[in-house]
Amino acid sequence: MGAFKFPKVATPVYVGKNVAVVGAGNVAMDAARTAKRLGAENVYVVYRRSEAEMPARKEEIIHAKEEGVQLHMLNNPIEIIGTEEGWVKGIKCIRTQLGEPDASGRRSPVEIPGSEHVFDVNMVVIAIGQGPNPLLRSTTPDLVTNKKGLITVNEKEGPPFPGVFAGGDIVTGAATVISAMGAGKKAAVEIDNYINGK
Repeated sequence: MGAFKFPKVATPVYVGKNVAVVGAGNVAMDAARTAKRLGAENVYVVYRRSEAEMPARKEEIIHAKEEGVQLHMLNNPIEIIGTEEGWVKGIKCIRTQLGEPDASGRRSPVEIPGSEHVFDVNMVVIAIGQGPNPLLRSTTPDLVTNKKGLITVNEKEGPPFPGVFAGGDIVTGAATVISAMGAGKKAAVEIDNYINGK
């Protein structure tokens, strides 16, 4: 069996020599490792808290480090610096220190005045999380959502009106693919029951 070859695509993916990934969750670890595998020489994960506060799974962090990803903790990005031609040439950060816990119980990053510095990078990937589309609430007024905008469902994975079913991240928030698949399977059974009048 020969080495895997990437297929030719109409729009090539540009991977910089030096890449900064902003964020510290599982998606950030995936982006950093992918950049490394696609040929980036230096990949920096830039995060405003410490490694202890990283939301990524521990094994994801370990694997990223094993692949050569560099963690730059206690750095808050404040500006992406570009060339006159529109290419990235750096990311300006300010150093932080951990202060008092915020409402979620995590210690809040506090910027250290005068500690601005620049990482020389030619690609920046923003991987700082996701949330439900706010249009969902405004376009479907009968939809019951919680304060985070997640859909509230009953025990049959259905919102409180007939013929509409939901599951996965839009109900639970960011979770694993396998739990979303389980919710989809449960909802599929309820959709079948609904269609067949059960």
